[in-house]
Amino acid sequence: MLILENQIEPQKKLLRPVLSIFKQPFNQYSAVELQAHFQQRQDIKFSPVCDVEQCAPAFINDVLQNRFRFNNEVYRFGTNIPWQDNPSDDIEWLILLHKGYYLVGLGKLFSETGDERYQDKWIELIDSWITDVDDPGYIATDVTGRRVQNWIYAFYYFVKDKPCKPGIEDFLLRLLTSLEHQVNYLIKNLAVARNHRTLELYAIFLAAVVFPEFKKAEQWLSFSMNALAENADNDILADGVHCELSTFYHHIVVKNLLAVKRLAEVNQLSMPIQFDDAVRRALDFSVFIHKPDGKIPSLSDGDIDSFYDLLQLGYDLYGGQTLRYIFSQGKKGAPPGVMAKAFSSSGYYVLRSAWHSETEFFQDARYLVFDCGPLGAGNHGHLDVLNIEVAAYGRSLIVDPGRYTYDETGETNWRVLFRSTGYHNTVEVDGKNQVDYQYNEGKGKYKIQGEHTKAVVSSFLSVNDCHFLHGKVHSDEYTAVHERKIFFVSGEYWLISDILDDDILHQYALRYHLSPEAQDRTNIEQSENLIIIDSPNLLLMHPYAQQSQIEIEAGFISTSYGHKSKAPIIKFQRSAKKTVFESVIFPYKQLRPEFILQQLYVEIAAEQKIAWAISAFSLTIQTPSKKVQDLFFISHDGTRRRWHYNNIVCTGQFCYIRLNSDGNVENFFTGPDSNIEIEGRLLAAQEVNS
Repeated sequence: MLILENQIEPQKKLLRPVLSIFKQPFNQYSAVELQAHFQQRQDIKFSPVCDVEQCAPAFINDVLQNRFRFNNEVYRFGTNIPWQDNPSDDIEWLILLHKGYYLVGLGKLFSETGDERYQDKWIELIDSWITDVDDPGYIATDVTGRRVQNWIYAFYYFVKDKPCKPGIEDFLLRLLTSLEHQVNYLIKNLAVARNHRTLELYAIFLAAVVFPEFKKAEQWLSFSMNALAENADNDILADGVHCELSTFYHHIVVKNLLAVKRLAEVNQLSMPIQFDDAVRRALDFSVFIHKPDGKIPSLSDGDIDSFYDLLQLGYDLYGGQTLRYIFSQGKKGAPPGVMAKAFSSSGYYVLRSAWHSETEFFQDARYLVFDCGPLGAGNHGHLDVLNIEVAAYGRSLIVDPGRYTYDETGETNWRVLFRSTGYHNTVEVDGKNQVDYQYNEGKGKYKIQGEHTKAVVSSFLSVNDCHFLHGKVHSDEYTAVHERKIFFVSGEYWLISDILDDDILHQYALRYHLSPEAQDRTNIEQSENLIIIDSPNLLLMHPYAQQSQIEIEAGFISTSYGHKSKAPIIKFQRSAKKTVFESVIFPYKQLRPEFILQQLYVEIAAEQKIAWAISAFSLTIQTPSKKVQDLFFISHDGTRRRWHYNNIVCTGQFCYIRLNSDGNVENFFTGPDSNIEIEGRLLAAQEVNS
């Protein structure tokens, strides 16, 4: 624990309250009358929002001692808070100090206990901030927005919910005068777009609704309602994903939008229709992006968290049985009508097993999310095109490592590392990032420069419990082209083919980042034609072992800002011009299945025999309850081929057949240009579901 004792200069003159900020008749009230009015009024309805960590009793009791813990760093101040001095190297620490979530925590404990120490500390901290900080926009306008929200939430506990002790009416005037000053600053200095603008507009809307006594409240209300609708419609893409393409910030935006909607409803205000349409789109993405274990993947700057509470609030405000189904974990409501979902504007695709099963729990479903989109607006995008996450049986198994920090100081630049291509579940070429990511002298930090990657999904097919995806990315950092084909096999496991294509030699590295639970519990088993990575509830199999070097690298997973845990990274590496990495990702719940992988010797026309471009193999899977044989016939270079194997003829680029223990066809799937014949009989064509 780090300790810092500081004193500030003698107190500056407190901000002088000005009654002219209120409209009639409130501008004629005495301070005592105003305090009584705010305590007694019943027509304004609002409720506070508490940050779980900063409202915890242990956290708040530390605050009573001027001891603050943010992002896993602890500092204790002296009698006064040096608001403009950051004891940490990370600006995010000072930002959290100024946002003031802990003020709401003080109010919550005051409401629950009546202990005046919490009220005294609230007054002390607010007056200290007003005294020491002249600029309402200090650090950034989004910080101002959060502070305004948290001051109002704390006001609920100390003024509306429980009578203030006598003699603090002058303090309330100072607080309200500062709030009015900060809201006016926000209106003139709003962020131009994205999540910061959303939270700033919500702060203005909140102040307008909660304090109609302010002279400018009606102006604030009209402006914020229209601006919120326009901002939501612009920022929420047609597919429902927030334009920054961060799963975490998507939900932070949804949280603010739903807070706006709830506040409007309880105060009989109608939001514009474009606002509601945007929120509904955003909620639909949230339905699918939540993993079966209830958490979201941390794609492009974010924490791993659950937002079921937002889905429940969305259901309360808008209805929708699919929302109810997800937050109740399948106990109520109705599941979505599809198991595979394309969010094509953002490039996110979700493949999963059945929403409902008579033999499995909701959490047991198999889930994969695929990222084949742009970097996103703003500066949250990671260099991770064709990245995946995998979850099954209530656990996250292959995970995006998260963000960890925005700080770029220190011996290791963790921000740059966690954002890099090599720190994602995709292929790294020659040790390079997918885009130019260098230190920018003018900005004083690393910035993405030059051309962004060009990513496209060429195929998305879904038939019953089989789903197929084909994505491709071009980078200006190297000439090799990376394609990734993902096949979800009979709702049970995934076959992933990573195709690398160029005319010059490259060093290719395919990585899979496992969860912290796999640390020190992951082993490599290697035979002549198969590598098996055995980790808790997951088998990662890699055919044709002789072509790859394999190692387990030391890595980290960050579930929340400032925290990281050790986690293994599986790395397959080879030097080649054109090559294919094939990975079988097989999750299991309890008993590990037995496997036999065999290369199939098929008849192919001589002119079509290109070794690296052809895969034909079978995977026999045996569990205590069944034994099946899965056959795969895959062309990797875009050539339609014709395979002959026993009584089977496969034509096209991708064919799959499952045989049961009696040798009969139990399931099959073909790519968009492919078909299967067995003993001259053509298996039925399939439908595209996009």
